Amino acid sequence: MLNNIGLPGLLLIAVVVLVLFGRGKISSLMGEVGKGITAFKKGVSDGAKELDDERAEEAKDVTPEDSKDKV
Repeated sequence: MLNNIGLPGLLLIAVVVLVLFGRGKISSLMGEVGKGITAFKKGVSDGAKELDDERAEEAKDVTPEDSKDKV
């Protein structure tokens, strides 16, 4: 169904949306979408950093204290 829209159909839809919502409403909506994308990317990077920190913590030296002096 969506394969048959084409460029003229997309332009018509864009014009109708612009007329219905107005330029100000659309720009504020796109600003909110941008903030959401930024927050999502920050959350993903924070999660990845947290996982890396946990892996680094697990990879620390676990040799018992009394065995370290025998070297």
